[in-house]
Amino acid sequence: MERSYPIVLIVEDEPIVRFYESELAEGAGFLTLMASNADEALRELEGPVAVRILLTDVSMPGSMDGLELANMVRERWPDVRIVVASGHVDSQPGDGCEEIVYVHKPFTPHELIAALQSVV
Repeated sequence: MERSYPIVLIVEDEPIVRFYESELAEGAGFLTLMASNADEALRELEGPVAVRILLTDVSMPGSMDGLELANMVRERWPDVRIVVASGHVDSQPGDGCEEIVYVHKPFTPHELIAALQSVV
């Protein structure tokens, strides 16, 4: 029987954090793609690889922040599950976003992995 590994698209503008998140996710059995901003993330999502989970930071340079990206993904790719990582207390939106899982920075490896596993 062939095992399926969920693909996580990690969107984080800080390279060290992006690679750390990727290392944690891959250690937990996920496959990862990486993007440094929302524009790169959208190109990945429009590509041939079926992304199952979006892990995005909130504060990023570029055309939109992580919350705007999460909302766009919810509309265009409703099957993609979303985890938002942020160090900003006020970055969690209110109404209509119950399906988005939040992990607050700084997070422990266990907290990030638990957040990813909770949306599979």
